[in-house]
Amino acid sequence: MQNPEVFILAIESSCDDTAAAVLLNDKVLSNVVANQLIHAQYGGVVPELASRAHQQNIVPVIDAALRNANIKKEQLSAIAFTQGPGLMGSLLVGSSFAKSMALALEIPLIAVNHMHAHILAHFIREEGYEKPSFPFLALTISGGHTQIVEVKDYFDLTIIGETTDDAVGEAFDKSAKILGLPYPGGPLVDKHAQLGNPKAFVFTKPKVPGLNFSFSGLKTAILYFVQKKKLENPNFIEENLNDICASIQYTIIEILMDKLKLAVKETGIKQVAIGGGVSANYGIRKTLQEAEQKYGWKTFVPKFEYTTDNAAMIGIVGYQKFLSQKFETSTVVSKARIQF
Repeated sequence: MQNPEVFILAIESSCDDTAAAVLLNDKVLSNVVANQLIHAQYGGVVPELASRAHQQNIVPVIDAALRNANIKKEQLSAIAFTQGPGLMGSLLVGSSFAKSMALALEIPLIAVNHMHAHILAHFIREEGYEKPSFPFLALTISGGHTQIVEVKDYFDLTIIGETTDDAVGEAFDKSAKILGLPYPGGPLVDKHAQLGNPKAFVFTKPKVPGLNFSFSGLKTAILYFVQKKKLENPNFIEENLNDICASIQYTIIEILMDKLKLAVKETGIKQVAIGGGVSANYGIRKTLQEAEQKYGWKTFVPKFEYTTDNAAMIGIVGYQKFLSQKFETSTVVSKARIQF
C-alpha cells in the first residue's frame, strides 16, 4: 500500500540553472529556479562559472523551495537529485548537497536521469493537463539532446532514434548566432518566426536513414545562405529577419515531424509526448497539437514551466522511484553521460 504522504525534495543542477522543488506525491508544492545570467556575455555556458554559481545558489534555492511548500525539512521522505547527463562540475554541486542532506536527515537518496525526468514530467498532477498512458512515444528535445523514446512503463524506456551530431537546441542557438542574435538565441528565433513567412526561404532537409536525426548540415547550409545573401545585400538579415527565422524554424519542425510520423508508423503507437527545453518553442508546440487533428494522434505538451530545466520533473521521477524503493547509497556517482 502506498504511503499517502510522500514528500520529495528534488534538486536539479545539470547545466546552468540551480533548481529545487518539493512534491507531495505527484503534486508540486514548490518549484524554484535560479537562472545564471553571467553566461550571456560569453555566448554560451561556461562550465567553471556554472559550478561556482550553483555553489552560491543551492542553499537559498533549497531554502526557498521548503518555505514555499510550507514544510520543514524533517517532514521530507526522500531527496532526489540529477545524476546526469550534464556538466560534471554542476552535477557534483547538486549531488554533494543531496547526499549530505539525506545523510543528515537519515532519509533515502534517489538518483535521477535528467532526460528520464523530461519524459516523466507529464505525470506531474496538474489541473487541465492529461497524463499519457503506456505505451507512448516521447520526443525529447533540448540543447544537448534530440531523441525519440518508446516508453512502455515508468522505468522501461528505449531510445529508438537520436541525433548523430548536433542537438536541435544547438541548431536553434547556432542559427541565432549566425543571424547576430544574442545568447540564448533559440527563444529569439521562435519569437521572430511567429512574425515571418515560413516558406520565404527553402533549406534542404538532411537525408538520414531510420529514426535518427542530423542537424549539423542544416546549420552549415544556413551559414552559407546568409553569407551569400549578405554579399548581395549587406542589410539582408535586418530586412528579412522574421522570414529567415520562420524558414529556419519551419525546416527544423519538418525534420522533427518527419521522424515522429515514421516512428508512429513503425511502432503503431499513436500517443506522442514532447519534453525538454526546446519543447517550450511555440512553433513546435502548435505543430504537435495540430497533429491530433491531422494524423489522429493523441498528443501531450507539458506545462510551460516543466519544459525547461526544473526540479519538479526530478521530483516526479523521485516519487516513482520512492514507490518502487529504488534508492542509492552515498557512493553513487554523478555521470556527465548516462543512458536510461
